[in-house]
Amino acid sequence: MAKKLKVLSVDDDLINLKLINIMLKKNQNIDSVVEAKNGLEALEILKGSYDIDIILLDIKMPIMNGIEFLTNVGTNDKLKNIPVVVLTTDETKKYEALERGAYDFLVKPIREHELFDKIQKIYQLLS
Repeated sequence: MAKKLKVLSVDDDLINLKLINIMLKKNQNIDSVVEAKNGLEALEILKGSYDIDIILLDIKMPIMNGIEFLTNVGTNDKLKNIPVVVLTTDETKKYEALERGAYDFLVKPIREHELFDKIQKIYQLLS
């Protein structure tokens, strides 16, 4: 049986976290979802758990935003190869996010089929 993915969902909006979680539970390739409310919390989770397969990342967050998070992950050899899909309302950050190591980019509101397409591509890369 193929490995199922563990996803880290990072967003300061609890409603967005809930919606993403509901979507991800419908995907047969997803095993579990871990949530963080900002980039700093996400980094702490990653430092304690090296089994995260995909990161879904908001850009606009307090404490540590998505761009700062990408910069931190990019300097860590154990974390920099985890695919990060940026989910944001701010399309102007697309180039900067990709430049800092994001794997892909989706503009909110997130459509389930678009998210699943991105996850499927990553799943095939990791399998």
